[in-house]
Amino acid sequence: MTLQNQRVVVLGGTSGIGLATAQLAAAQGATVIVASSNPESVKRALDVLPATASGEAIDLTGTAAVKAFFDGLDPFDHLVYTAGESLALLEVASIDLARARKAFELRYFGALGAVGAAASKIRPGGSVVLTTGAAGDRPSPGWSVAASICGAVDSLVRALAVELAPLRVNAVKPGVVRSPLWSNMSVEDQETLYDETSRLLPVGRVGEVTDIAAAYVYLMNQGYATGTIVTVDGGHVLV
Repeated sequence: MTLQNQRVVVLGGTSGIGLATAQLAAAQGATVIVASSNPESVKRALDVLPATASGEAIDLTGTAAVKAFFDGLDPFDHLVYTAGESLALLEVASIDLARARKAFELRYFGALGAVGAAASKIRPGGSVVLTTGAAGDRPSPGWSVAASICGAVDSLVRALAVELAPLRVNAVKPGVVRSPLWSNMSVEDQETLYDETSRLLPVGRVGEVTDIAAAYVYLMNQGYATGTIVTVDGGHVLV
């Protein structure tokens, strides 16, 4: 299986899991187009991607901006959506509904809007790969909003796979990964999280972005998978 001579668009592809996915797709011969809301992040990503890659800074929550982005692209083969802000954990007793709605805006509605704008540009045999999370299956206290987003994306994947057939629509479900997702925590707190989680997981470590990127590339290559959610969580749901 290879992505040779295919075109892959990665929204959220300028850091963390998204950048690792863009790099792996490029290593398989794909031409990658990355986008995020931060122009500096786009520039840094293009510095480490092959010269054939391109990138653009766009507001992924803006309907007009996303439509204009896809209208300006030639047909392509795969859309990957990994965009998301630093994780915000919200206790129900003191819930900030504005923050909760904002979290849904990028991770759920951003994905839905991107698929709507991009679907007609994806070539036959192509696919969409969205991002959910293990918190939807095994949430901890404070994760009600984050877990709800994961559950919503899980359902979205199945619905889109039916509505957009024969276009394939799948998702990757990561567990705890060493990535910018936790950048709102201090470095010390991040390392404590990684160490404590590693001791609990059957695999004995947290994930790396390259672990998760391999799942996105697998789903792009796997032409018989649709409506599928691939879990890569180190056994998180088991413990």
